Amino acid sequence: MRSGVRIGVVIPALNEEQAIGQVIADIPDWVDEIVVADNGSSDRTIDIARRAGARVVTESDRGYGAACQAGLRALGPTDVIVFLDGDYSDDPREMAAIVDPILSDSVELVIGSRVTGNAAPGALSPHQRFGNWFACLLMQWLFATCFSDLGPFRAIRAGSLQRLQMRDRNYGWTVEMQIKAAQLGLAVQEVPVSYRPRIGVSKISGTFRGSFMAGVTILRVIARSVRVPAFATVSQNR
Repeated sequence: MRSGVRIGVVIPALNEEQAIGQVIADIPDWVDEIVVADNGSSDRTIDIARRAGARVVTESDRGYGAACQAGLRALGPTDVIVFLDGDYSDDPREMAAIVDPILSDSVELVIGSRVTGNAAPGALSPHQRFGNWFACLLMQWLFATCFSDLGPFRAIRAGSLQRLQMRDRNYGWTVEMQIKAAQLGLAVQEVPVSYRPRIGVSKISGTFRGSFMAGVTILRVIARSVRVPAFATVSQNR
């Protein structure tokens, strides 16, 4: 616990045997539960994660959002949920900067911004920087947001996450969360975080196909959110 609040961490992972042990080892000891959501690894990711002390669940349906949802289902009672990648590009030792604004009771969602933070040379490729900039610009125009990044290192109150009714099971998970948070009027804060070149080969930004599909998915989520605002979905379920 941190300040009497239960903290759970979800790490989506796919073939991260070189990095996952280091990621788990660097997570602060005040975290109550760590869940690694394996998305079909063919290496030793599962065994290494378990030996490092994480609970491991598997999700055969490929997709970043699918893995995140599987990890959430496996979490025990949790007040604040932290998401970070399993490739050691995010620095788990900076987790306090992500969590503490929520513990102050002033914020519901905190996004780690690699753009305003300390991104190591080569950690963010040119097409990643452009994609982030363009998606954030579209969200600013369409939803009056003020984001600089779609970074995966983030924390959110468990109750607030339930309100978002997350649906995307692919690369649109992060942008869907930010759009719905804006539509529902959640208190959101960006904090600068470090970012370093990942260990291993990226499944998204490391290939042209992965980058292209991620971009298409993000644009599709933005377009869908314009047509069907999050608050309309919530109202219908009341």
